[in-house]
Amino acid sequence: MTPRIFIDGEAGTTGLQIRARLEGREDLDLLRIDPARRKDPEARRELLNSADVAILCLHDDVAREAVTMIENPATRVLDASSAHRTAEGWAYGFPELTRQSREEIRAARLVSNPGCYATGAIALLRPLADAGLLPPDLPLSVQGFSGYSGGGRALVDAHEGRGEHPMAGPFKSYALSLTHKHQPEMARHGGLTQPPLFTPHVGGWRQGMLVQIPLHLRPLGVTAAQLHEALTDHYAGERFVRVMPFEHGQPAEAILDPQVLNGTNELELFVYASPGGDHALLVSRLDNLGKGASGAAVQNLDVMLGLEGAGHSYGVPEGV
Repeated sequence: MTPRIFIDGEAGTTGLQIRARLEGREDLDLLRIDPARRKDPEARRELLNSADVAILCLHDDVAREAVTMIENPATRVLDASSAHRTAEGWAYGFPELTRQSREEIRAARLVSNPGCYATGAIALLRPLADAGLLPPDLPLSVQGFSGYSGGGRALVDAHEGRGEHPMAGPFKSYALSLTHKHQPEMARHGGLTQPPLFTPHVGGWRQGMLVQIPLHLRPLGVTAAQLHEALTDHYAGERFVRVMPFEHGQPAEAILDPQVLNGTNELELFVYASPGGDHALLVSRLDNLGKGASGAAVQNLDVMLGLEGAGHSYGVPEGV
């Protein structure tokens, strides 16, 4: 029987992108709520309980409420909000993170889709922590630079002439209270015992993201080449995560454009080193709406359903 999929909150940025990636798939049956009943709790409850997988693209509180509305034990949940990313009983939806991650996602009834900034940070940190190259209690600083679509529908509308928003503009720094909802996620799934110091920034481009982590190497007793080797070994054979070549102590790209992977589900990892080898800069590049949100959600959906081997790109089709 063709799996039935319901996207609860498909009118938002993430939901629209998930539907765009799923439209035309003959191996899935996409359920859709009557637009006139989009905010009708009973209509949502009916669809949530009739789906084989319910994908939640909602604010955190509404996502938690949606989970309580699901009474059908056969309905599985993929939550794209940040409500359950560190919650007990939820599998973390990063298939490439550990050797066990795919099987955990495949077997789980409840799966939480990672955050965009967290994806970029954890992809760099977890393999190095697991390899013993980064102590779990190491104080770390993480910087993120995202296109404005990461701020949701209201910020997209403001940038595209349909409203106002305090974060609109060529470049803004935020979360300067040094608290951000991705920090607990970075610590738990990055192999850390304490959240990193995280400073996010949003720019005047629509989508695309860089996440950077500077390291002092001498106190760690490791080299940039060792870091690169550990990342390369960890992601060997992965289709969507690429560790970029490290020749003569540097990647080939001396300038990074955050928009290069837009529309894809790809994630690129870089290791840069200072001339004397005292410092390294770890960098990840991804589409915040791709591997950072909707692309990752569709990949997780296929892992849950045993369909990942079908060769889908999880990118946005041309013309969308």
